[in-house]
Amino acid sequence: MQLTMRELFRLGGWAMWPLLVFSVATVAIILERTLYILRHHLGVREIAELILAALKDEDWKEARDLCEQAPRKNVAARIFRVAFESLDLDDHRMEGALEAAAAKQIQSLEKGFDLLVAIGSIAPITGFLGTVSGMIGAFRNIAQSADVNAQLVAGGIFEALITTAYGLTIAIAAISAYNIFVHIVDRFAASVEEAGNDILTSLLRLRNNGKLPQGKGLPPVQKPPVEPFFDGTRMAQHDETGDTDTLHGGISQEGVKG
Repeated sequence: MQLTMRELFRLGGWAMWPLLVFSVATVAIILERTLYILRHHLGVREIAELILAALKDEDWKEARDLCEQAPRKNVAARIFRVAFESLDLDDHRMEGALEAAAAKQIQSLEKGFDLLVAIGSIAPITGFLGTVSGMIGAFRNIAQSADVNAQLVAGGIFEALITTAYGLTIAIAAISAYNIFVHIVDRFAASVEEAGNDILTSLLRLRNNGKLPQGKGLPPVQKPPVEPFFDGTRMAQHDETGDTDTLHGGISQEGVKG
């Protein structure tokens, strides 16, 4: 005898109602996250190579324009644009701003993941609870029945195990989707971290070479002063006193005269 989904749902008892809610939520989250990831471009290498090529040519404005002109769906470009918007900050704050932007975008990609994990944990437990409840009812019917046969026992166990099957099915779907999504986001995060470090290093190198505009809160890049090898003032003072001690630079007056 083949049972329909409606008949199985009825035989499963009260536990089928929360399992129905879990199944609908799982399907909705999977569809929503799939569409969100497909709508957004998670490629990093292409935009990163263009930005690094422009920075290698010391054209930071072109690199900034690449980020600004990229489509809004390009998540990596939105992250890298923060680095160019933070040029007026010091090195550590610029790095912190880039990390914060990456964390914000990754958090938006991971929305709903916790709910998938929760459903994957709660659904089988709910199914087991429904099975235990059904088994209690089945054994109660057996105890109250005067004529106990195999059909009565098997029928009660059959009805009780329906909720376990439903709960495990929902958990498998939720956990499988979670692992797939996490793998996609982790690959994106690793690529963004690697490319972000390269872009930040290139920007800091240009700043140290004076190729970037200085922000309001940053001191201008200055080269360390070069001290003269012979200090004429000190040499004159030593000539007046007749002192033959070592002069600036480690050369004595007597040695200079020689």
